[in-house]
Amino acid sequence: MTLEQVYLLMIAAAATVLVSVAAARVASRVGVPVLLAYLGVGLLLGEDGLGLRFDDAALAQALGTAALAMILVEGGLTTRFSDIRPVLAPATVLATAGVLISVGVTALGAYLLLDVSWQLALLLGAVVSSTDAAAVFSVLRTLPLPRRLAGLVEAESGLNDAPTVILVLAFSATSLTATSPLALLVQIIYQLGVGGAVGIAIGAAGVWFLRRLTLPASGLYPIATFACGILAFAAAGTAQASGFLAAYLAALILGNAQLAHRRATVSVAEGLGWIAQIGLFVMLGLLVNPGELPAAILPALTIGSVLLLLARPLSVLLTLLPFRIPLREQLLLSWAGLRGAVPIVLATIPVVAGVPGSEQLFNIVFVLVVVFTLVQAPTLPWLAKRLRLSTAGLGPDLQVESAPLDAIDADLLHLTVEPDSRMHGVHIRELRLPPPAATTLVVRDGTAFVPGPGTRLRHGDQLLVVTTPHVRDRTERRLRAVARAGRLAHWRGEPGDPDGPAEPRARPATVPVDPRPATPVVAGEEPSVALVRSAG
Repeated sequence: MTLEQVYLLMIAAAATVLVSVAAARVASRVGVPVLLAYLGVGLLLGEDGLGLRFDDAALAQALGTAALAMILVEGGLTTRFSDIRPVLAPATVLATAGVLISVGVTALGAYLLLDVSWQLALLLGAVVSSTDAAAVFSVLRTLPLPRRLAGLVEAESGLNDAPTVILVLAFSATSLTATSPLALLVQIIYQLGVGGAVGIAIGAAGVWFLRRLTLPASGLYPIATFACGILAFAAAGTAQASGFLAAYLAALILGNAQLAHRRATVSVAEGLGWIAQIGLFVMLGLLVNPGELPAAILPALTIGSVLLLLARPLSVLLTLLPFRIPLREQLLLSWAGLRGAVPIVLATIPVVAGVPGSEQLFNIVFVLVVVFTLVQAPTLPWLAKRLRLSTAGLGPDLQVESAPLDAIDADLLHLTVEPDSRMHGVHIRELRLPPPAATTLVVRDGTAFVPGPGTRLRHGDQLLVVTTPHVRDRTERRLRAVARAGRLAHWRGEPGDPDGPAEPRARPATVPVDPRPATPVVAGEEPSVALVRSAG
């Protein structure tokens, strides 16, 4: 390759990234998931668009697998173990037994409704049974859900890729009659067991190594941390084990070990994750032939409906019975089983293996992902609100790369006073955040200002709250409590539990009475601080 060709390649790559970023911005404004914007860019660049031809399924499979590894490493590094630890058991069962149930129900539906062979039906069920980590992370982390529920969905999406890949490889490599259930079970146990052990071992070794390593530049620490996750993926793959599981577990350990320059590591990981997502979806958009998609629309709608309305809810219901998870949370879990790049990448495996009918399967999966992502992702916030699972008033966290914040190991929280929030009309002093947490900035009607103790909050205000890790949970609980019940949240029995009801509970029958003489309040005046504090 000549230097001129390198220049042209770099121009094309940079232009593709910039166009994808712009498309993602447009997609977010109109409420379309960004992954579809990236697929659209790939279709635009393809044979029926600008004429760029790409039909190498084997190369797409290899590059797609590497990109998925990077996305899982990013997901592990940015996931708090405290969020998923309480739900690790149900997430593991849902990612294993739930996948098997989903595969069986979907395959039965494909066999009966599409009139395909059992091998193709099982392949189709296995390919679409896995939720996509990239889609789940990008959608759910902007949706204010209770931590336990969001952690369950994220943990499942990070863990269920491994058993799905094993099933797809098994159904692609041999005919159905030559597949021994016992041999398949042994293979699944080996790949998950060894992959998990490799991931834990490399994650722990990486923590030990990075804590004792002194590097000449802070920018090298994020690179070294991310490289440990990639090393776990490659090492497990070399041992014929699950690299996806190893990468996620290693990154999860590294991301929760309180290593130096963690915020820089998170920023770098998110950047690499976005690059991987853009490259992956654009490549998959290039791989598909738009002229063949119309014939796949009806089969895709059929199988997608079976998956969304029957297979996924049944797998959630049966696997979560022992854990007593409320029905409304199970309903949201069923709808939150988003599909994305993982099924499309997995659909290239039978194509490379030469399975009869695999080209049709690839087109069906592509259409299914596009259509049902458009159906599920935009309706998740509405469904969460209808099920009273959306945490009112509290917005997503902001990860800030700032030297002063790093020096005090602080977190920066961002929240919005929603139209139905009872934080409207509350003074800053009445938030009564635990020290040293403080409201440092308010953005109102596009103008930012530093609030004073007497600043009254309004609907639409955006707040930046600085807090430290040891009071962060108390700060979030207090903000939730005020958003739900107003300044008298404590009197109304509202503790701000993230997994509690969105509406305040009834006020206790007995209310403490201030023994001091009541101070008359003149109409139009604000209550005194003393009265608010005694109420609080």
